[in-house]
Amino acid sequence: MMVNQAKHDVFQAVSDPTRRNMLKLLAEKEMSIAEITEHFPISRTAVNKHLHILSNAGLVRSRRVGRETRYTLRPEPLIEIQNWLTFFEHYWDEKLAVLKRFVEEDNQ
Repeated sequence: MMVNQAKHDVFQAVSDPTRRNMLKLLAEKEMSIAEITEHFPISRTAVNKHLHILSNAGLVRSRRVGRETRYTLRPEPLIEIQNWLTFFEHYWDEKLAVLKRFVEEDNQ
């Protein structure tokens, strides 16, 4: 039995540009839903749905402060994405080296 597993895939959560922009905002400071909504041309309900997905993926943490809920970034799950990208990095380096050799040979 898997315990404490995120309900949403981290990759799926960051696949949406709005959610990626929300993560950037929350990396700077803790914000309420109202503050976050001011940065996007979508409704508060839509912002709340995006935050719910990010929360289920473990990418944001929420806490109640009086009558509002405030959100902050939890960057730890992003390590999964970084590890995945790092795995392919040597392929990119290899392809760029081949391209460089090709361009240099073509110019001679």
